[in-house]
Amino acid sequence: MEDNLQVYYFSSDQLNYQNLSEVIKTLKPDTVFVNGIYSFYFSLLPLLILKRLKHQNIIISARGMLAKSAIEVKGRKKKFFLKAAQLMGLYKGIRFHATHEGEKQDIVKVIGAKANVVIAPNLPKKAVALANEQRPKHKGELKLISVARISPEKNTKFALEVLERCEGIGSIKFDIFGPVYNTNYWNECQEIIQRLPLNVIVNYRGSLKSESVAATLKNYHALLMPTRGENFGHIILESFTAGCPVIISDQTPWQNLSSLSIGFDLPLTNIKEYIKAISFYTEMKQEEYDFHSELAYEYSQKFLNDEQAIKQNHLMLH
Repeated sequence: MEDNLQVYYFSSDQLNYQNLSEVIKTLKPDTVFVNGIYSFYFSLLPLLILKRLKHQNIIISARGMLAKSAIEVKGRKKKFFLKAAQLMGLYKGIRFHATHEGEKQDIVKVIGAKANVVIAPNLPKKAVALANEQRPKHKGELKLISVARISPEKNTKFALEVLERCEGIGSIKFDIFGPVYNTNYWNECQEIIQRLPLNVIVNYRGSLKSESVAATLKNYHALLMPTRGENFGHIILESFTAGCPVIISDQTPWQNLSSLSIGFDLPLTNIKEYIKAISFYTEMKQEEYDFHSELAYEYSQKFLNDEQAIKQNHLMLH
């Protein structure tokens, strides 16, 4: 543990209003950063305690949870909570953290025009500077990967529905890494897997340790993750760092990727665009793929070395 870092762990039987309140009163924090919106113990209770203590410097990081597409998942409960929070004045006098302009607009639509929103990009962990490694790429074959929890938010089922319509588009392999968050949803995914065309092979690989992600990505040609919403999407950046282009939705901060030749950010309303993107990478030969892979890697290095992001976070917290 770092000398200047303190972490407090609650056992499940000690996680309650009283103990949370005692920790906050003991710490007397200058700034409080609440991570997320809907967690009872780690978002709502701390916020209620801080409001009771009349704390003046509270930041809530929405983490993409106020995007329209994210609210639609279990939408009735989320809309009821947000309406109740508005009526209670829960967010009055509080700043919201957005990682990009699009997320700021999402927050304003939900919280109201008077919402105090500050933009500061997420700070990814510094990756070890490694040269981009070439991976074999033959025309007519494509190795796709997904590294995300299997859930409606990550839209695993949609990715499989895209592949279901890729009959005759070369030889496609799709490996899925990540924990199953919703058994019923995964069962629906497996039903699609059973009826995939013969040229598409899907494997579920289970969870992937974080220290193994970079090395694993180097074995694939593209990341396929048509997520319903990301306020950042760390796996997208990790893919670029591994020289792996991406096929993602337009519900993330990573935009205009095709103009940079590092991937595609596509609307979820147009499945044909996803099929075209998969066909585009499937048809690539080695030299053309190497060019796109190197551009993805170079893009990641520029992003990781951008000092402006650190300055924006410093201003937000101070």
